Amino acid sequence: MQMLIEELRQKSLAEGVKLWKRIAKDLEKPSRQRRSVNIYKIEQFAKDGETVVVPGKVLSLGQLTKKLNVAAWTFSKEAEQKINKVGKTITIQQLIKENPKGKKVRILG
Repeated sequence: MQMLIEELRQKSLAEGVKLWKRIAKDLEKPSRQRRSVNIYKIEQFAKDGETVVVPGKVLSLGQLTKKLNVAAWTFSKEAEQKINKVGKTITIQQLIKENPKGKKVRILG
């Protein structure tokens, strides 16, 4: 986790993107204060084709109908299965590599 936080901070400085710094700050919180987001919240607030970042855990309550990329610290097994039927689950590290400028990324939680 510490390596990811440091990588996010470095990417924020290198690319000039405040998004990565914000995610690093959220991940630094104690585990009991980190966010947990159910799939129905992702369905409700994300737009089709968008990338969603959850600096915490994604839980499986709800159904996903939109084609989304969902990046998170962790996923429950059921949530990962439900998301991969329609969209794609990725780690935050993969998101940094695929989208260093943070374009069309929404933080939820």
